[in-house]
Amino acid sequence: MIEKMWIHQLPLNLNDAWQFFSRPENLNEITPEDLDFRILSDIKDIDMYEGMIIRYQIRPLLNLPMNWVTEITHIKNRKYFIDEQRFGPYKFWHHQHHFEENELGTLMTDHLHYSIPLGPIGNLMDALFINKRIDYIFEYRKSILTKKFNLLEV
Repeated sequence: MIEKMWIHQLPLNLNDAWQFFSRPENLNEITPEDLDFRILSDIKDIDMYEGMIIRYQIRPLLNLPMNWVTEITHIKNRKYFIDEQRFGPYKFWHHQHHFEENELGTLMTDHLHYSIPLGPIGNLMDALFINKRIDYIFEYRKSILTKKFNLLEV
């Protein structure tokens, strides 16, 4: 199992940070275009809730489409929410989004645990490609958030 963490200091109050990140339709804005990320579920203008199922299509490798289904499993309003893969490319995907108000705005922490199927072949794919691809996605998010919200360094 791989564990990763990213921390961002948002110059936003907690309500504004929560409002942006707890809206699944905003994922399009912070996902690299080359993944051709598409939300298939009709979730526009729906508040996130525990048990919410979200269907996506992505093209993570060789432009081949792949379906991905996640469930919002836990929410504590303006504190955290957790999405877990139900169907998709990973053997295991558990992504926590934590929010903490501070004197600079809101500290947001992404905490990801994942594993790849296919045993040793999957581990090799992760070492050669997947781990770097995940880092790329989160670095892209950081660049978009910096442009949109003027992130502060932590």
